[in-house]
Parts: sequence; structure tokens; C-alpha cells
Amino acid sequence: MPMPAPDADAAAASALLAGRIADEIRQAGGWIPFSRYMALALYTPGLGYYGGGARKFGAAGDFVTAPELSPLFAEALAAQIAPLMAASAPRLLEAGAGSGILAFDLLHAFERRGALPERYEILELSGELRARQQATLARAAPHLAARVVWLDALPENFSGVVLANELLDALPVDLAVWREDGIHERGVTLAENGFAWAERPATGGLLAAAQALSFVSPPYVSEIGLAARAWVAEWGRILRRGALLLIDYGFPQREYYHPQRGEGTLMCHYRHHAHGDPFWLPGLNDLTAHVDFTAIAEAGYEAGLDVLGYASQGAFLLNCGLAQLLEARRADAAADVAYATLAAGAQKLISPAEMGELFKVLLLGKGIEEPLPGFAQGDRSHAL
Repeated sequence: MPMPAPDADAAAASALLAGRIADEIRQAGGWIPFSRYMALALYTPGLGYYGGGARKFGAAGDFVTAPELSPLFAEALAAQIAPLMAASAPRLLEAGAGSGILAFDLLHAFERRGALPERYEILELSGELRARQQATLARAAPHLAARVVWLDALPENFSGVVLANELLDALPVDLAVWREDGIHERGVTLAENGFAWAERPATGGLLAAAQALSFVSPPYVSEIGLAARAWVAEWGRILRRGALLLIDYGFPQREYYHPQRGEGTLMCHYRHHAHGDPFWLPGLNDLTAHVDFTAIAEAGYEAGLDVLGYASQGAFLLNCGLAQLLEARRADAAADVAYATLAAGAQKLISPAEMGELFKVLLLGKGIEEPLPGFAQGDRSHAL
């Protein structure tokens, strides 16, 4: 099926971004790491996928996230976040808040529980997304807007709960290539019609991380999420008491680097089409990679965080009462079609064939000893 063509403005913006990336490659001597290319393609102000103005979330965008599927997602999350805030501090920081719908749903869920945070902080680097979040909250939750604060950078210290839903998969990844003659780094160079892959011997942190994967046999290509590891480790310094709730698609390490996954997990998303060419229309495609949850847990542990729980999204949401929340809505639904829509969304969230198994939930924390309802059954921490 052919890809939908971008409009003239979008195509022009992509061409401008491609020119800027090409200039950086020239200035760097003809080659940049893929992680740098990915950072530019996603986050260049005004032009990158998250830095520009293209619609990203929902049916009119490039992909659908859990909050867009059902408000029950936030209601279930609140069942775990509320006791974590009670055990630490009444603050919630959402990193990468997308359209703002999750913040809206969570605030209303906390309000119904009588557990509103004193501050709901949103760490958002995209000016376009920040404006959309502010508009969403001002329109849908004006009486709660005063509790919401936007941040430009990580706080110096924090107590409370940090929530990152589908954030880690969008952090730039480095590409390692295992060959018979050693480990290489796959980067980006210039080609006649755009960009092309080029390899160099791996060095530094990437080489060390690849060498630690001693069970990987060449030939093999995969991602190593050094940026995601560093982001989580930084919270080990920042967090005084509380927890990081990380939700994303991915695997434990042995499964991530399975022999049958020898071309990696890097994927591009454009208007609900998935493809494998990160050089096609830079700035208009989301670039993502699955999360190595073992590496994330290790990075947190080495930075002083405890591994509190790890489960599939389906098990976590069911533990948090998703089925009971859906049943309660049956009586409240104004019409059968409203309940059917809720039920369909809930099914996608928990079904092993949809998001229920591919998506995982990892909880890291400091100073938390209270029971964790989201991991009461099905905790897979032993698999990390």
C-alpha cells in the first residue's frame, strides 16, 4: 500500500530539516551516529517530529496511544499512583504528556478518589505539544488548571511519582552491529539522494554496552538505548522518596536480543503506516525502538533505585481494577454504543494480541515499602 503523500507545507518543512541534518553531517566530517540523527529528526525545534506542528496522536495522527484508547487507562493508573503519592509526596510529574489527555483523565480520576496531587508537573520539551496540552486542560479541566505546572528541564530534586508513558521508546538509540571482525556502530552519511547508512568501529559507552551482551552472535544488528539508561539513572540522583512508573513496549534483555530479532526493532510510523526507512521524510515520521527493560532496571538500580515491580500492561491494569471499572461504567453508560466503545478500548489495552503483552510496566523507587496493587499478581521482576 503506497504511503499517503504529505501536503506541500509538510514536504517543505521536511526538506528544510533534511538540509540542516546534511549540514551537520558535513560539519562532523561526513558521518554522525544514528542517535544524533534520530535526535535531530525528532526534536529539532520547529521542524522535528516532536518539535514541529504535525498532528501525532489519535485517529488523525500517526499512532494511537493508550490514553487515546480509553479513559479507563488513567483510572486504573490512578489506583497505583494514588497510594504511591500517599507514601511519598502529593506530586506527580508526567514526562512527555502527548496531547494532554492522560493528564486530564488522571486529574479527574484523582479528584473522584479525593487524592488530587498538590502539583501536577509536565516535563515537555515540544512547544507545540505544550500548547496543545495547555489548551486541552484549560478547556476540559479549568478548575484544576492551577495545579498544573510545565517544566523545561528535570527538577533538581523531587519526591512523589514520575510517570512516563511511551517516553523511553522515543529517546534516541545507538545502533550496534556485531560482525565477525568486531563490533561496529551504524551511523548516517550523505548519499546522492539524501542519507545512507555507514559503519565505524564502535567505541566508548556503546562498545562497552555491546560487549556486555556476550550472548549475541554475529551477524546481528540492534539498538542500545544509552539515552534511556542515562535518563533513568539521573532520577536516581533527583528522587528523594517516591517512584518512577515507566510504561512502554519492549522486552527483558534476553528476549530483546533474541537470535530471531537480528535486524533490531527500529520502526517508523507515518499516518498509521509502519515502515523501516528512517531517512524518508525526516521530521514527518515518528522513529521508535522497543525498550530493553533489563537495561533500564539495571540503570535505575545502579543509580540507587529499587526495582519494585515489572509486569505486562494487561496484568498491571487488571490488578489495578480495570475490569471492575469497566463493569461500573456499564450501568452509567447512556447507550449500549457508549459501553461498547469503552469495552473495545479496554480490550485493546489488556489483550495479549494487542497492547496487553507487548507493553510492559516497570516501577522503580526509593523509600517505598507499601504494598503495590499493580503488581499483586503476575510480577515478572525475576525475568529481568
